[in-house]
Amino acid sequence: MAREIHADRARLALFAAETGWNSLVARTLAHPWFPWRATSVPVPSRLLFAPHELRTGDPARAGEFYAGRYSFAGKLVLTDGASPFEMEPPSPEWARELYSFGWLRHLQASASPLARAHARALVGDWIAMRGHRLPQASAPEVAARRVSSWLTQAPLILQDADPGFHRRFLRSLTAQVRYIKSVGPSAPDGRPRLACALTLALASLCMADQTRLMRAAQKRLIEELDRQVLGDGGHVSRNPGMLIEVLLDLLPLRQCYGARHVAPPPTLLNAIDRMMPMLRFFRHADGAFALFNGMGPTPADVLATVLAYDDARGRPISNAPYSGYQRMEAGSTVVIADTGAPPPLPLSLEAHAGCLSFELSAGRHRLVVNCGLPSAGREEWRAVARQTAAHSTVVVADASSCRFLSAGPLTRLCGAPVLGGPADLHVDRGERGGADVLRASHDGYAQRFGVVHQRSWRLSPDGMRLDGEDLFRVAQGEEFSADQPGRYAVRFHLHPSVEPSRASDGQTVILRLPDGDDWAFTAPDSSVAIEESIFLGSGAGPRRTEQLVITGTARQTPRVEWTFVQLKALRG
Repeated sequence: MAREIHADRARLALFAAETGWNSLVARTLAHPWFPWRATSVPVPSRLLFAPHELRTGDPARAGEFYAGRYSFAGKLVLTDGASPFEMEPPSPEWARELYSFGWLRHLQASASPLARAHARALVGDWIAMRGHRLPQASAPEVAARRVSSWLTQAPLILQDADPGFHRRFLRSLTAQVRYIKSVGPSAPDGRPRLACALTLALASLCMADQTRLMRAAQKRLIEELDRQVLGDGGHVSRNPGMLIEVLLDLLPLRQCYGARHVAPPPTLLNAIDRMMPMLRFFRHADGAFALFNGMGPTPADVLATVLAYDDARGRPISNAPYSGYQRMEAGSTVVIADTGAPPPLPLSLEAHAGCLSFELSAGRHRLVVNCGLPSAGREEWRAVARQTAAHSTVVVADASSCRFLSAGPLTRLCGAPVLGGPADLHVDRGERGGADVLRASHDGYAQRFGVVHQRSWRLSPDGMRLDGEDLFRVAQGEEFSADQPGRYAVRFHLHPSVEPSRASDGQTVILRLPDGDDWAFTAPDSSVAIEESIFLGSGAGPRRTEQLVITGTARQTPRVEWTFVQLKALRG
């Protein structure tokens, strides 16, 4: 244990030092006195074309903006005629959304002269006040999203603009591209660094006179895609939602290469080809993504747009070993399980302690889910949602299978990464009696509590029955000692549309679905409690729901068997 503590401290110190240095570099590069021209990105003579925007716009939002109502990340600010950039942000999330300019698409959707004039006025305000120098606006990912938005919405901004505004716009855009080029390599790892690489490639294609930038941007893009898109198409962060976000940028970028009559790098095409099947991998029949590792409500509109580019549209893959997930499907039933280790420390700021958790759906209804994260107020819920108890898996000694950096001065600098978690995982998959069988184990509780958790799933060929087993093995030795009880709770969080009620036998729980196609849950020789839970993965915000809980100790009851079965299968 002492060796583990020293190793944690060494890794954390290195990560904190790197994070602090990168933050200092970003602040230095954003300073007004920094010599921007050293990065050799010339001001273009013109923009050659605008990339296609895949994110949908809402014209009603344009009217709200014109009325001075700016609602982002669950917070509303009334400007009373002032510029929104002069207002005190009510939250960091609100500021990031405002400063990224993604909301320009709502003005574009309005398609009116008033919306165009308003967009031009807002961009003019930003240029005049040098808004890109603001601390939150200079965050690499925010800056990258802003440049992408300006390029995408350039026709909206520049139509009917006078030559003076046009020149100011190009100079400001170029300055921000220079900043992204400089800060990109030191941006936080994962999505921010990839966003910088994608934006640079986009700018090099859309801006005239950028031959040198095109070469450098393509090289950087290839490096990041090779590193961040895994062999099975998943993202290195293990967040399913990252697939949607990255593809929303990769698909327009591929079109831009075609518009310039430049062959896209094979790495880009291969990344898209690998990621598309993973979109289907994480989807339930109702279209929602499974809630793992930071995934929140599924953006159905943009997901449908992205899936329209999927030429294969075949059956989803069942095994994603690089991403650490497994999928079982039979009849109309789908099981998606997390069987992977947490991502590396720099990429684990949003990772959850949900190893061996799973989600179960039948037809158009989800039965078993993880709690997920809301679309607004994510920071308020993140610490709770990351815990193992917020997932449909086993919790030992009321602790999480991963250890997170606890609140303190370091969290303000580098967030709350995963310091340790499951490292020795075993996954076996096969077939028994025509049924799909999956068995996996992890050692996330081995060092602290001497327990290894193993979980098995068996999905019947018709999809009407899922048999499961949770087995608790001693990590060292042959049996648990008297002072090592290993108290556990096996949790199954239910979707809010599921209504649980006890059957007359006292051991079975009936799970009533909206369409009447009910299921039953039973655990022989175990007491099943129905407890309160919360579902955070709804687009309508947090919703109360319930969970099924089985408690025991690894020493006295090392094996828990449970079954989900469709009621019509029992009647048949």
